Amino acid sequence: MHQDLFRLLKTEKSAFEEGLKGGQADLVAEDVGRVASVGYGVVQVKGLKSVRYEEVLSFPGGLTGMALDVFKDSVGAVLLGQGAGLFAGAPVRRTGQVVSVPVGQKLLGRVVDPLARPLDNRGAVRGEKLLPIERSAPAIMDRSPVTVPLNTGLKVVDALIPIGRGQRELIVGDRQSGKTAVATDTIINQKNFGVLCIYCAIGKRASEMAKLTASLQKAGALDYTVMVVTTEQDPPGLQYIAPYAATSMGEHFMEQGRDVLIVYDDLTRHARAYREMSLLLERPPGREAFPGDIFYIHSRLLERSTHLSKELGGGSLTALPVVETEAQNISAYIPTNLISITDGQIYLSPDLFSKGILPAVDVGKSVSRVGGKTQLPAYRIVAGDLRLSYSQFTELESFARFGTRLDDDTRQKLERGRRVRAVLQQNQASPLTAGEQIIALVCVTKGVFDKIEPEQIADAQEDAIRAVKEKMPDLEEVVGSGKKIDEARIEQIRQTAQNALAQIKD
Repeated sequence: MHQDLFRLLKTEKSAFEEGLKGGQADLVAEDVGRVASVGYGVVQVKGLKSVRYEEVLSFPGGLTGMALDVFKDSVGAVLLGQGAGLFAGAPVRRTGQVVSVPVGQKLLGRVVDPLARPLDNRGAVRGEKLLPIERSAPAIMDRSPVTVPLNTGLKVVDALIPIGRGQRELIVGDRQSGKTAVATDTIINQKNFGVLCIYCAIGKRASEMAKLTASLQKAGALDYTVMVVTTEQDPPGLQYIAPYAATSMGEHFMEQGRDVLIVYDDLTRHARAYREMSLLLERPPGREAFPGDIFYIHSRLLERSTHLSKELGGGSLTALPVVETEAQNISAYIPTNLISITDGQIYLSPDLFSKGILPAVDVGKSVSRVGGKTQLPAYRIVAGDLRLSYSQFTELESFARFGTRLDDDTRQKLERGRRVRAVLQQNQASPLTAGEQIIALVCVTKGVFDKIEPEQIADAQEDAIRAVKEKMPDLEEVVGSGKKIDEARIEQIRQTAQNALAQIKD
């Protein structure tokens, strides 16, 4: 009996020794710190001596954060989620990774937050790969000139303030002046041009985003659009990374040779989120309580928009950043920063908006420093001097309010200007093709609408477009292909429209 027991113990010992030889675990050193203090959306961490700038930190409960202030004895981090259950003394672990986001074709048609977590109840998003949200802008030698127009479908923009693919055009105006409407109309118009779109909402109301998503879906634009959404209830850290994450999603498509349009709505809220985050981290405030690096925050974001060279695929990323002004003060700190960074601005006037002149674009304060070189030749031929004459009209109109007696030439300019303004008005989500815009512009510049009251211009424009398209079915192809239209074709458009309107009147 004792021999059997001895033999059994010897066998168990041998098996145990063999198990130790084959199952030795690798020991991994882990850098663990502790939460020293918790604020709204920010935490101070002690004990993470090897942490790196913008590294992802892991908190209990699956909460993550990003290291922003790295000091000798502490780390200031912003939370990328709601930290209601976080407490002082909680463990904090390094991940060794920077903040990254999934990218790829499967994001199209989805509504996600800046970390690509779904907000549309359609399941998890599986990207093709992960890209860091902070990436270097393309080098100068990797870029090509902006040569292809980005058609917005808005007559006042395409004719007077054109935008090119790879450009950065600022949309600026007071609250509730139609900034988002201009951006979303541009997204809707990309349906037939193969341009992929990304709409980045920063600190918006959830109800407003639900309404906007429904309108894009109704217009068939959501299929080629990625909605990156943060609401006003989200912590400032999540709002801060939103535009960078959205840009990485767009860059993935651009590097595949695709043309991409990205809308940042809006960078005023982004600047406020960064200010809030920075002041909570006790960074020193500067002008208007913004940290001194707020200019760099936006410049490094917008520098990523460009037109890549043919060797890199020839893709483009066009940026339409939106900025909100207060009391039409475009010389405030953040608007002037963005005006100096971008390639032009579309200024929306609350005065025009209150008069029902929509889109409420103030042509005199708007400019495109690049897009004019990409504009289709037909626009330059038909509306080459329209911008100057329209600006003169607005000055004359304000002068004429004083009741001064006007000569016939001035009166004629005023009447023509009122009709130009009526033609440039456009209903929301009703984009026009380049050919349709050219017909309308020919009619107003060649006097077809001179005897029609401004209130009736919209109906007359529809009748003229319908008649000319029936008579000249090749016009759309000629204009869209970039060919010049001669005087004979312009006269044919004028005559056809005039005859059609005369028949309707009779």
